[in-house]
Amino acid sequence: MIHFLIHDSADTVGVAVVDIQAGTDCTGRDLSNNHPLQARAEEYIPLGHKLALKDFAPGDTVIKYGCEIGKVVQPIRAGQHVHTHNLKTKRWA
Repeated sequence: MIHFLIHDSADTVGVAVVDIQAGTDCTGRDLSNNHPLQARAEEYIPLGHKLALKDFAPGDTVIKYGCEIGKVVQPIRAGQHVHTHNLKTKRWA
């Protein structure tokens, strides 16, 4: 089962393609080269939301679809939910 996808090898978050329960060992796929990926969800990640694939510190930039999508405003650990509570667009951060 595929739990998340990335669209570019530079992506630092995956997009959940199913609801992912906390504690799940996830299988992902890099759509740019069809390589498999592995991650562990440390929190519940709803369908369509972002899963951190690395640790982030405040001020770090998040990459999705090969593009910068925002700036981290709270520490994020690999496997955590990335959303508006810990990520802001650079315009508003």
